[in-house]
Amino acid sequence: MGKEVSESCVDSLLTEMVASYCDRFFANKPELAARRIEAIGYQVGHQLSERYTMERPRFTDHLEAIKFICKDFWSEVFKKQIDNLKTNHRGTFVLQDNQFRWLARMSVDPSLENSGASQDPSDASESKATQATSMHLYFPCGIIRGALSNLGIPCAVSADVSNLPACSFVIRIKA
Repeated sequence: MGKEVSESCVDSLLTEMVASYCDRFFANKPELAARRIEAIGYQVGHQLSERYTMERPRFTDHLEAIKFICKDFWSEVFKKQIDNLKTNHRGTFVLQDNQFRWLARMSVDPSLENSGASQDPSDASESKATQATSMHLYFPCGIIRGALSNLGIPCAVSADVSNLPACSFVIRIKA
């Protein structure tokens, strides 16, 4: 019998974790909140990678491990494969998810999209909305970094949101 958790529970857990670290524990230190959220994701990714590769032979190169993340690992965690994988063949990979599950229910106030001049008071709100969205991405970045670390690939992972719920994860392999 597989161990599965309801998707709504994971959504609620992620939302509550981000709120707790950003609003309570490290309210005045968002960089510490981000590091802690990413560290939790790292542990989760490390353990999930251990579970999903238990019966597989070791990967022979970075590209093979990244393909595993894009297909098998992503399917287990997010119930779909990654939509697009790009690489420069020098240690940088971009994973594009056009419907990232954990951002699908997030929304940004439409009035923020029409902000004009820099004196507009909604700029602060837009910055806050962007920061809230980015805080939700530290956890999956940590998951990816933890999974790759467990596969013997030290890397740095960052995320970029261009248009909700689309998201790109940039993986830079450390030499």
